[in-house]
Amino acid sequence: MVTTTRTRRTAALYGAVPLALLLAGCGGGDDGSKPSAAPPAASTPAPATSSADPQAAEKTAVLAAFDAMWTERTKAYAKADAKGTRLEKYATLDALGRIRNDLDRMKAAGTVVRGESRQEHATVTALDLTAKTPKATITTCVDLSAYEQYSTQKKAVIPLPTNQPMRYAARATLEKWPAGWMVTTYTPEGGHPC
Repeated sequence: MVTTTRTRRTAALYGAVPLALLLAGCGGGDDGSKPSAAPPAASTPAPATSSADPQAAEKTAVLAAFDAMWTERTKAYAKADAKGTRLEKYATLDALGRIRNDLDRMKAAGTVVRGESRQEHATVTALDLTAKTPKATITTCVDLSAYEQYSTQKKAVIPLPTNQPMRYAARATLEKWPAGWMVTTYTPEGGHPC
């Protein structure tokens, strides 16, 4: 199965455009041939439309939708409120309902998230474009090293449980709707370190 992987960095997390590195190789060997008098021709990048993976554009769109949902989720968790975010644009009712439940619990407890939980190495592990509603699955690694739960009442950081892994796997499913790819489920897999 062909997969697409993107590593996310915190500073370039939002709105980052993946960069392609063009590698130029040169052959060599002791075959007795003489070097050419003319310098080698400069390599020309392939047109943006050509790709070894015919699903590359859709995989990029899937990852971009997931990134956008994550960005809006991070904004909501920072204030324990979805107002002012665009979560509805990137998450279906089921996924959005889970986020809103988290936000309700946070409001009741008087907590917000400072810093952020980062997701790295997001990979499209399944993509079905032939289904009536195209579907995709992403696996990612959640990093809690910059994550802090903060009590707005006590004005103090709430430490994570000692058994909480700082890095763990997560899975998301997405569907392609008329407006674009939407996150339908997001499942942390805390028992699976990454």
